[in-house]
Amino acid sequence: MTSVPSASYSITVRLEVPAGGRAVSELTAAVEHEGGTITALDVTASGHERLRIDVTCAATDTAHADRLVEVLRQVAGVAIHKVSDRTFLMHLGGKIEMQAKHPIRNRDDLSMIYTPGVARVSMAIAANPDDARRLTIKRNSVAVVSDGSAVLGLGNIGPHAALPVMEGKAALFKRFAGIDAWPLCLDTQDVDTIVEVVRSIAPGFAGINLEDISAPRCFEVERRLRELLDIPVFHDDQHGTAIVVLAALTNALRIVGKDLAHVRIVMSGAGAAGSAILRLLLAAGAKDVLVADIDGVIHARREGLSPELRWIAEHTNQAHYAGDLHGAVVGADVFVGVSAPNVLAGADVATMNKGAIVFALANPDPEVDPAEAREHASVVATGRSDYPNQINNVLAFPGVFRGLLDAQSHHVDETMLLAAAQAIANVVTEDQLNANYVIPSVFHPDVHNAVAAAVRDAVAASSH
Repeated sequence: MTSVPSASYSITVRLEVPAGGRAVSELTAAVEHEGGTITALDVTASGHERLRIDVTCAATDTAHADRLVEVLRQVAGVAIHKVSDRTFLMHLGGKIEMQAKHPIRNRDDLSMIYTPGVARVSMAIAANPDDARRLTIKRNSVAVVSDGSAVLGLGNIGPHAALPVMEGKAALFKRFAGIDAWPLCLDTQDVDTIVEVVRSIAPGFAGINLEDISAPRCFEVERRLRELLDIPVFHDDQHGTAIVVLAALTNALRIVGKDLAHVRIVMSGAGAAGSAILRLLLAAGAKDVLVADIDGVIHARREGLSPELRWIAEHTNQAHYAGDLHGAVVGADVFVGVSAPNVLAGADVATMNKGAIVFALANPDPEVDPAEAREHASVVATGRSDYPNQINNVLAFPGVFRGLLDAQSHHVDETMLLAAAQAIANVVTEDQLNANYVIPSVFHPDVHNAVAAAVRDAVAASSH
């Protein structure tokens, strides 16, 4: 699959060129000839003889960015002064900060915000612990917890390397839902220790967002924390992905005129995301599903199944198909991939039913080349931002937690996940719906409020 220049690999090159002549136009031509894109060209200082210019370029990867610098260096009369990676600059010193809600201007302010006045508030909470939701940051706080074992497809890179990702997650909570989220990267990958640490810090939070914890440990961590805590525990890699997949599939099926209960769905991937997607699809009414992992399609007669795979075998593949993924997609209506790059080819998509739907969500390289899939499928979605129909968890988790926190929910269940998925799907109106727009943008002004409202209603319904 051909890569395209991206802001993820954006650099700014500070250089000097002769004030006269063709040097400036040659800069642009050199970058474009090398396959880069100039997104900004700013003159930062001017003299009779020389110009100082900041050239901002988008590249496809780090090596490509290095080549762009070299081609700029080769332009006659150019002197390179400094090269800045814009992504790294954005992360300098971290991306989030704590900010006080009230000014501390004088002794009166100090005596109310801290001692001695704060003692009255503490004693009120000691007498009625539920008041912590009303009188502290707990009411609007979520812990984003990771052990760094399965970070963004990068793998087991540890808690320090996971911190920039968790910071980003916290920033998204604030941007899209006004929630104060705190990244907690744990220097342990022991299930018992993770559970105990999260249990211990839970009094300061109204919800726990588990993030980038590898399967199958993530299943046990979530299950045990849900049993122990009286606040919602949500594993975004599982449930956030599942919500957005169901929302997109709901609208894709509207386009092709098919019903979830009557389509044949083939999934690639039985890890955290795959298992959660499967459970939510079944809860939404899917009947005919096959799931493949690295060893082929999962079926009840396969030996050596883990408890998680045993559950999948018992709830899917009633015909006991024992072949591979290529055979499974023949005649299928829907393919959902949350596995690995290039496990299918366009020729495989051609064997699917008319009106096929392909969600190839492995990132950055999908299970099948989207361009090849589009030649045969009616609707194609990926996890990438440079193709239409991006399946992005940001559509789900801010609104889900906003609804849970507003409703002061003590748990999260399947009815709330289904409500969130339907809310996302409904944001796309009948007039807007088409094969390249089955899911709204994360910047859609209505999506997060719609999800929050749907979750609040589902919490209210479950309490009656």
